Amino acid sequence: MGAGPAGLTVGNILRAADVDCVVLETESRQFIETRPRAGVIEEWAVHGLRERGLGDGLVARAQVHSECEFRFGGDRFRFDYGELTDRHHYVYPQPLLVTDLVREYADVRGGDIRFGVRDVALHELETDRAAVSYLDPATGERHLLRCEFVAGCDGARGATRDAIPRGRVQVARQDYGIAWLALLAEAPPSSDCVVFGVHPNGFAGHMARSPEVTRYYLQCPPGDDPGNWSHDRVWDELRERLGAAGAPPLTEGPLIEKRVLDMHDYVVEPMTFGRLFLAGDAGHLTAPIAAKGMNLALHDAFLLGDALAAHVTKGDDSGLEGYSHACLRRVWDYQEFSQFLSGIYHGTASGDPFLAGTSLARLRRLFTSRAAATAFAEQYLGSAASF
Repeated sequence: MGAGPAGLTVGNILRAADVDCVVLETESRQFIETRPRAGVIEEWAVHGLRERGLGDGLVARAQVHSECEFRFGGDRFRFDYGELTDRHHYVYPQPLLVTDLVREYADVRGGDIRFGVRDVALHELETDRAAVSYLDPATGERHLLRCEFVAGCDGARGATRDAIPRGRVQVARQDYGIAWLALLAEAPPSSDCVVFGVHPNGFAGHMARSPEVTRYYLQCPPGDDPGNWSHDRVWDELRERLGAAGAPPLTEGPLIEKRVLDMHDYVVEPMTFGRLFLAGDAGHLTAPIAAKGMNLALHDAFLLGDALAAHVTKGDDSGLEGYSHACLRRVWDYQEFSQFLSGIYHGTASGDPFLAGTSLARLRRLFTSRAAATAFAEQYLGSAASF
């Protein structure tokens, strides 16, 4: 279920092992290949894609970043995490990755993918007769697919997580009490790296997406209306919050996307129920504070795809039995880092002088202690060991 990075990666792994599978997606192919989403991919995730024959396009076209910049107190502070760890990030917008993955699955490996399905329901998940049914809107016909396993990769609002009976899993939640206004500007990046603005007015972020398009974030109240943010107000706040001595002026352009994201997290534990295995946002949501969501989805997909292929081709169930535990080790590690980073980003604007002071102390430590900087860089890159 779901033709995002997780579902398509699982499908590609299964097709490479000659395992029959069907990918169901509620949206159209054009929609999933063009909807704006994340763009930062960690180096280990790119290696995982390449090992499975899925990363060549990404490596050929992605930008490579090894530095980021913090701006606070009117100054700029460059953070060279590549020098600290000998690792880097790739910037490759999720729509491009999805385009690569769906082409590989459907057009190259001959995978069965059905777009635009409606009224999806899951059946008999605790039996060996698990099934998924859906409505074909073109014909009005209802189809039933019997399957050995269901991979729930259909996101936070999909059908798979809701199919688990109440009380059979624990859902841990956290609400940060803040929101970000997510913006896409039809304008070239104004910096050669990701920029984080820590300001009394609130956090601001600058992330390149392509030579022509830049992602910006502005902290705002939860539930805010994007209509409250005019073109002039957005650019005034971006200039204020990202301003620093010696910083080049922002390159302005039309805003082609404005939406408010309330910052919250959840984790479903375990990430399995009978023959259903959750992956990506169906099993855990990490607020975009640390840009971890797509990376966690790929981590789940590698584990689940490999485990399902091993079950079918080798009769080896160890990967399926250990799937939830192996996923959750990284999930909780990334959730902790997101929580830590939120304190740095948002404390200055909290209205609490104590939180503001400790937030700035954390930031300054990154530039005065190599040990603190290295630990931060490892978490930022996802290279810190999880156990």
